Amino acid sequence: MPSIDLSKYDSGKKNRAGGKPLQESKSQQESIWNRDISFGSGELSDKKKEFLYLELSSLLQAGIDFKSAFELATAEQEQQKDKTLFTSVKEAVLKGQPFSKALEQSGRFSLYEVYSLQIGEETGKLIEVLQDLAKFYKSKIKQRRTIVSALTYPVIVLSASAGAIFFMLKFVVPMFGEVFKRFGGELPWVTRQVIDLSTAVGKYFMPFAVIIITVTVFIYRFRKDDRWRRVSSALILRLPMVGNLVQKAYLARFSNSMRLLIHAELPLLRAIALSRQMIGYYPVERALRAIEDDILKGRSLHESLKKFRIFPPKMIQLIKVGEESKKLDYFFAWVAEQYLTEVEYKTSTLSSVMQPLIIIFLGLIVGVIVVSIYLPLFQMSNSFQ
Repeated sequence: MPSIDLSKYDSGKKNRAGGKPLQESKSQQESIWNRDISFGSGELSDKKKEFLYLELSSLLQAGIDFKSAFELATAEQEQQKDKTLFTSVKEAVLKGQPFSKALEQSGRFSLYEVYSLQIGEETGKLIEVLQDLAKFYKSKIKQRRTIVSALTYPVIVLSASAGAIFFMLKFVVPMFGEVFKRFGGELPWVTRQVIDLSTAVGKYFMPFAVIIITVTVFIYRFRKDDRWRRVSSALILRLPMVGNLVQKAYLARFSNSMRLLIHAELPLLRAIALSRQMIGYYPVERALRAIEDDILKGRSLHESLKKFRIFPPKMIQLIKVGEESKKLDYFFAWVAEQYLTEVEYKTSTLSSVMQPLIIIFLGLIVGVIVVSIYLPLFQMSNSFQ
């Protein structure tokens, strides 16, 4: 790894000492670009990364030296482990290590960030890369919050209603069923069906719960297995509305990461490799593996994208224009913004449609249970008159 002069961190201006980016030997470059990349666990949260990159870029651009900028960022951390992390990174840089190397050694940052920052250091565009990383994580957080907020209310309503229905079938209906048996007589058809359903719930609840737990453990255990990921992603893509929403969300993430890496002047092949390993979605990962091979054989990016249905024709056309005009980062940014807007709109629409449908559906179920209980009571009341 190159050793970067600390003076380049002292202000928001580009490094003009010598006017040349730092160079590495050929063997060093090959070891960097061909290194196996994997994203470890225990990384810093996206929100804290956004804060760090935004804070550093703003302070460095304002002319604050690196030491003071990092001390200000450290002072705002509430958890001791984060303060320790930031302090260790600062001390490593002050001892002469590149910022990117200090982050890599901490084990709390992905190589996606490390490579972007390394290019920023070598080209004198560290502040621009920091700003891009802050925007990337801000967009990622916004997308996740949009989806979570849209699904939170329906999930809460569905869970609470399902719990109420289970309680009625497990405890209330059997109690009334015993009362109806004592009085005898023919019960209405709907009452008999509800009592049978209640009996089935009481009889099969434990086996059903065991099956659910087993399936959950199975999914968790094999969630990283390629065969399971292939099957589950194929099923999700076939779901009405949801499949298209998931596809656009991951394409937005892919486009956003490609924009950042290309803007940081990473080679296209390395940008694709890094994006593939951070995307977390099997259909896109599988496509990008094949696309890497195609590009090594001399094919263009848009020609390789055409082979896979996961990439929409409009996106491919825009990438083609970007390649021809040598503005790939601009068109990836355009695609990411368009898909993010579309995901937000569709998520909001889906939530708006789901909420009344869930309430109506569960209201009908509760209504049927209540009616099935009251019908025999009305019959018994009439028989006493």
